[in-house]
Amino acid sequence: MTTTRITPPDPPVWSGRTDGDTPEHLRWHQRARQGIAHEAAQQTPQNASRGDGQRGADQDTAAQTAPTAQTAQTPAVELIGFSCDEGVRRNKGRVGASEGPDALRGALAPLAMHADFGIHDAGTVVVPDRDLEGGQDTLGNEVARLLDTGNPVVVLGGGHDTAWGSYLGRTRCEHLRDQRVGVLNLDAHFDLRQADEPSSGTPFLQMARADREAGRTFDYTVLGISEPNNTGVLFRTADELGVEHLTDEQCQPRHLDAVLEVVDRLVERVDAIHLSIDLDVLPAAVAPGVSAPAGYGVPLETVQAVCHRVARSGKLVLVDVVELLPRMDVDGRTARAAARLITTLAHDALITTTPHLATAGTSPHAGGAGTTSSTEAAPAAPTPPTGPAGNTTGERHE
Repeated sequence: MTTTRITPPDPPVWSGRTDGDTPEHLRWHQRARQGIAHEAAQQTPQNASRGDGQRGADQDTAAQTAPTAQTAQTPAVELIGFSCDEGVRRNKGRVGASEGPDALRGALAPLAMHADFGIHDAGTVVVPDRDLEGGQDTLGNEVARLLDTGNPVVVLGGGHDTAWGSYLGRTRCEHLRDQRVGVLNLDAHFDLRQADEPSSGTPFLQMARADREAGRTFDYTVLGISEPNNTGVLFRTADELGVEHLTDEQCQPRHLDAVLEVVDRLVERVDAIHLSIDLDVLPAAVAPGVSAPAGYGVPLETVQAVCHRVARSGKLVLVDVVELLPRMDVDGRTARAAARLITTLAHDALITTTPHLATAGTSPHAGGAGTTSSTEAAPAAPTPPTGPAGNTTGERHE
């Protein structure tokens, strides 16, 4: 059986219009290629063998096209992909999320930079055959290494089984070991399934069990739950684990203040945030390219506001963006929506912790969303209940 491998970042994926090399001109593809060139320059014979050995020519090209210097000390967002279909296959969903990492990179590439931070692409963990567990372990080691830089880490999935690999990484990260980490999942599904083997439907139950065994507090909040797509058993499991959740109906823009109150409660009681975004939380018209398109969904406006709130808390350390199915993505809508969320998170998180990044040569709207965000303009709404009793009409993808 072929073993899990880490493929190096692919400079051609990071391509797009180039208007100039000053900070005011830069787009994500320029910063990413610059980061690839810097990484290539730092390679030693020992770590140059990592991956599949095909770095050379592409990284030479990246070095030739990179703009101004980027160093290891530059505050940056750390990216890593997880190419795997096995978790979704086990969960009886539509496969194809293995193509997600490069589709997300391609959607990010042309977006404008509005802060002077670096973009480090660590490549992609590629899971062959059916070795999900081996792939998650490899991803965990890579995520731990990236978290040790102190920069925010964004994992590009992959199915939602990606989140277990991210969890392994944060539990292996030295500086997070004694911190209370809260998990915020934007998702139509609890992903708390009890199954014979791990899948894209089990990662948060795996986290709950691992935290219990390690004596850690499992602090899990879910926004966007679709009642018809989660069985009564799943609602009961969530209640037993103390999971705070809101349904998709409770996450509509008219309830935004109440949604943000839930987010704020999580932020206040933890030291760090692991944000997991399953793109099937969005309406199918916005996100058609997912394994389980939403029949209702949470509007992008609400999801964007939540991303602003979490990133501006100063506690965001780790993000998963999962379940993108490029082959089903009409006009690249899902990838574009995901890229918008990723750039919002990266800009807000880095500007919050390093304010000077937003000073020279950047847009006054450096948060990645233009002028005043909807988090500041939403009307008050009564706090909805945090989860009904549930029902037993859930579909197969949980």
